[in-house]
Amino acid sequence: MKALYQTTVEVTGGRNGKVKSEDGILELEVRMPKELGGTGGYTNPEQLFAAGYASCFDSALNLIMNQEKVKPEAPSTVKATVALSANGAGGFVLAVALNVHIPGLEKEEAQKLVDKAHLICPYSNATRGNIDVQLTII
Repeated sequence: MKALYQTTVEVTGGRNGKVKSEDGILELEVRMPKELGGTGGYTNPEQLFAAGYASCFDSALNLIMNQEKVKPEAPSTVKATVALSANGAGGFVLAVALNVHIPGLEKEEAQKLVDKAHLICPYSNATRGNIDVQLTII
């Protein structure tokens, strides 16, 4: 399968380090959140994952709405909540809750669009069967 796009990000220092994309557009420090014993005050991998998943999912949703000629009253929004938990075996797992708002659509129509977006979103496809992902229409 030919890649449509690829990028590389280098991390030094893990959760208390630096993140830099190969093109230099993304360059920032990451730190452990206070809830995990860190100093906080910086972004962290869970925030970055939430931002990526929400952005990707909203794009997939907009593609589906465009294909089906659905015109919401205002742009859709996706709020991603990422939870990090211990797995009971010495490791960790993620869970994601996606809260989706499509202004002006009935809940049933919105749910159908969200379900279709969940089938094509690369993040959804990458996580399916690996982590719990909850989809909620708000």
